[in-house]
Amino acid sequence: MFGVSYDGLTAAMTLLRPHPALKAISEQASPADQWMNDDDHRYGALRESYAFEYAVYEQSDKNANTHFNFETYDTYSWYLNLGPLSNINAKYLHGSIPYWNSIVAHPDYDAFWKDEAWVTQIKGAFVPNLNVAGFWDQEDPWGPWEIFRRSEVSDPNRYNFIVAGPWFHGQWHNLKAESIGQVSFGGHDTAVEFREKIEAPWFRYWLHGNGERFPWKASTFQTGSNSWQTYAAWPPKATATSLYLRANGTLSFEAPAADERYVEYISDPAKPVPYRPRPISPTYPAGDWRRWEVADQRFVDNRPDVATWVSTPLDRDLTVTGELSAALFASTSGTDSDFVVKLIDVYPETAQANAWSESAGPQPGQYAQSLNGYELPIAMEVRRGRYNQSFEHPQPLVANEPTEFQVPLRSHDHVFLKGHRIMVQVQSTWFPLIDRNPQKFVPSIYEAKAEDFVTATQRIYTSPARPSHVVLPVVQK
Repeated sequence: MFGVSYDGLTAAMTLLRPHPALKAISEQASPADQWMNDDDHRYGALRESYAFEYAVYEQSDKNANTHFNFETYDTYSWYLNLGPLSNINAKYLHGSIPYWNSIVAHPDYDAFWKDEAWVTQIKGAFVPNLNVAGFWDQEDPWGPWEIFRRSEVSDPNRYNFIVAGPWFHGQWHNLKAESIGQVSFGGHDTAVEFREKIEAPWFRYWLHGNGERFPWKASTFQTGSNSWQTYAAWPPKATATSLYLRANGTLSFEAPAADERYVEYISDPAKPVPYRPRPISPTYPAGDWRRWEVADQRFVDNRPDVATWVSTPLDRDLTVTGELSAALFASTSGTDSDFVVKLIDVYPETAQANAWSESAGPQPGQYAQSLNGYELPIAMEVRRGRYNQSFEHPQPLVANEPTEFQVPLRSHDHVFLKGHRIMVQVQSTWFPLIDRNPQKFVPSIYEAKAEDFVTATQRIYTSPARPSHVVLPVVQK
């Protein structure tokens, strides 16, 4: 069995009680826990636009997939004008979509979500499984890694493998995958290479006994170097290296000095930071949705509610392979808050030659089709303050009290090339990808009223006692 997304989930669930006739599977981009991550949430923060639009897509008509009919062209404006989430049912759905009703009825990590989280039942690898993940999978980036990780607990027969590449959701089964957005893969058609050199040999070996078992546990297409890599284990051996956020807006491998304190910005839920350039198209039909995770982040440069740190140009290649994370020391003047962390590869201003003649100049729209100065997201994640201590029992934050937030940034394999810079952005809204946090603690954000949404002063600490930083698994070459 094999499949991508929902079909990947169907294949993956056979891991729990595999039939004796099942010889091999390939779980590809399977969701694993809809509250913890993947399609509908990020550690309890609701993926508002996707969860709402997908629920409507699947359940508004049992005989056909149906797109929600937005009366406003820019969905950013539609979701903002919507107001509190309770207005989705009050004004539009009127209780007609069962899954949306379940989401709003279960804001916390309760029995409803734990029962759905089938991945927690995995006790080991009992059938050969080729997990497949996309580094820029906009729907299910977490599930394959979690399935692989839990299967590794017991794998005496070496049945558990993972492949990851520079793909959006299911791109490896497109006809071609020579690029994603404006980011090319150095002449590699990674989809064809995956299917011909990994997927087909995998099933050929396990189903027909032809060829050899893969000698590796993990294979990745490493971005930056644009090369296929193999590893005996995942994560491979690497040096956990802290990259510190400094008060002067720089990133440094040196810890902050004693006189550094914090960086401050104002977060206003009435003016949320868009998650991609406007106008924002609906999730369905796909359109821009598939590639938004590689969008040039310059569209939020200089916003006063986005804090930015950037390194000097690298004097050598920096290879980052394994689990990334961030430790953010932050405070808010409110009693609840979101903190979004983005790790970005900043291309040089001379990354590529112009695609037009200097005499004629660019055609309309062509100037932006360049990697010169491009800010490419490598890892992005959000943590919601109310769930910082417990996913089951939300708690208010103490206003203006510095708190440590651990932000997992998943597995990656990327080379920050010589001459590139590393950037970190931190913000408190990411809209309408993530629903707006009122920034005032309420029992359920899904029942928040308009007056519960307040502005808040956010501080990201950069002192020796509270050294906000990202952790990079650095591999020496």
